[in-house]
Amino acid sequence: MRKSLATFLLSATALAALFFQVAGPASASPSARSVPTDTIINATYPVTGSTFISKLNATITLGPGTLASSLDLQTSALTGTLTLPPATGSFKILGFIPVTATTEFVQDGTATGTLKNGVVTTTTQVTLKLTSLKAAGIPIFVGSQCQTSPATITVTSQPGFSLLNGGNLAGTYTIPPFSHCGLATLLINLTIPGANNTITLTLGKAKIG
Repeated sequence: MRKSLATFLLSATALAALFFQVAGPASASPSARSVPTDTIINATYPVTGSTFISKLNATITLGPGTLASSLDLQTSALTGTLTLPPATGSFKILGFIPVTATTEFVQDGTATGTLKNGVVTTTTQVTLKLTSLKAAGIPIFVGSQCQTSPATITVTSQPGFSLLNGGNLAGTYTIPPFSHCGLATLLINLTIPGANNTITLTLGKAKIG
């Protein structure tokens, strides 16, 4: 089942950080870690963020939303659910035509992540879906299936990230071409897809339990 991009990115980062702080470094002895069997830890975070679309030279705000996440300390399994609204941004094409677009980030399949020396890195496949488009205030029909093929997005926890106080995770990604956008497909593909896009997600203070 598809989930929003941020759902796994935030879940994996926050919960892996939680595992690191509770269980300690991988080199620690079992007795030093003292991890209870079948212990599940739940954490809820407020979430905000942004993504910079390089080809548009524009930033789209993400959130605010809420991340509900869980970690199994025995298996290190990570799960989570993030509630985020669709993201709307405004920019100009050809330097003078104002455009407003609403997008959704939809996760495809299962993301994977690693935790090394307190730094979390997660990678996921994500479909970008364009649900609304206006040019010079005029609605442009894009249909219900205007979207990219899956894009690969990798994010890494940033310095200062902590379990209780949250923090930032960031990464770069390439937007593939869009399809099924009707007559707007050509215009969209001339102005949005491309490399060197960035994403930053910020977790607020956690509520544990």
